[in-house]
Amino acid sequence: METIKGGVTAAKGFEAASLAAGIKYKGREDMAMIFSRTPCVCAGTFTTNVVKAACVLWDRDIVQSGNPMHAVVINSGIANACTGNEGFEACILTAEAVEESLGVPHDTVAVASTGVIGMQLPIDKIVDGVGAMSKVLSDSIEAGEFASKAIMTTDTVNKEVAVSFTIGGKEVTMGAMSKGSGMIHPNMCTMLGFITTDLAIDKKLLQKALSEVVKDTFNMITVDGDTSTNDTLLIMANGLAGNPKIDKESDDYVTFKSALYYVCEFLARKMAADGEGASKLFTAKVVNARSKEDARILARAVVGSNLSKAAIYGCDANFGRFLCAMGYSGADFDQEKVELYFESEVGKLKVFDRGSLPAFAEDTATEIMKAPEVTVLIDMNDGNATATAWGCDLTEKYVEINADYRS
Repeated sequence: METIKGGVTAAKGFEAASLAAGIKYKGREDMAMIFSRTPCVCAGTFTTNVVKAACVLWDRDIVQSGNPMHAVVINSGIANACTGNEGFEACILTAEAVEESLGVPHDTVAVASTGVIGMQLPIDKIVDGVGAMSKVLSDSIEAGEFASKAIMTTDTVNKEVAVSFTIGGKEVTMGAMSKGSGMIHPNMCTMLGFITTDLAIDKKLLQKALSEVVKDTFNMITVDGDTSTNDTLLIMANGLAGNPKIDKESDDYVTFKSALYYVCEFLARKMAADGEGASKLFTAKVVNARSKEDARILARAVVGSNLSKAAIYGCDANFGRFLCAMGYSGADFDQEKVELYFESEVGKLKVFDRGSLPAFAEDTATEIMKAPEVTVLIDMNDGNATATAWGCDLTEKYVEINADYRS
């Protein structure tokens, strides 16, 4: 596998466009479209929040129906959540606008929204935006990059990645983009994410791979403990690479799944590092746990603790905060077996050793924690399961951003 330049337009047959539609933001693009003239098999995962945005319900129906997918239309600024029948009608009208402009059935068009909950979409602007974007669709790297910027809300950087790999002697490409900075908590994929590939693959295997990969990538990030109403992750595969179709869990399937994992982990880390107000990426890695699920639970608890996040921000080697989070996580373990380390590009330092406090230099711990990426490494000494979770520190800026989010 090779990392290459680009995002959602990297794979054969995929085009993108973006537009300043004036939905909420002024002076920046706030709509994007991804399009494949060739029909795509698709898969998706969605928010587990009981309160689901209209677009989530629309997309879930498309994925579950077995219909192919040709396009996704995304807007930022307004979430189209808690908007009743009018919100769902906006999804239909958006999809019908794509049908009119590009000649593909409206039930092959996904929609996604992100932004303020409770506001109705300005559907006239959305429909006009679809028409305008349909005329400027491009398969250029730049078109994909601009699309990744148009879907941002409180994100400070756009997030995209592309890779190439070989299946059956054919070069296959996968590209992706995502957005997410706040209202992020591990319960699904906690963001908007879109993956495109020219791979030929069976729909059921595509869904299986996505659902399994999400568990250890997007499901392992947290910023603030809030699971969004709009979480959507979609993958579209149009088969234009010409590889022998993957229809069983063969070596080719393993190769594809590895590439998918890399793409999802890359974007998950980018989202965690770009958490609202964040100054550093905070990673918790649990090793030698009794079970995979215990390892996941423990890692997520550590990065999700506000006290842990504050300690990371303050470069405070207060190991008790991390142990406390582990203790209330719901996982059963023996604290007399636990070893805990702080680790970064500066070095590695043990701060808890099987029930007691080892001698360590506070100054050394502080220097380790000043790095832009800090890992709390937790050795449970109780099995062979491992899991990693990603989050960010908690700063004053997080409160500032969310105190005036609608302003």
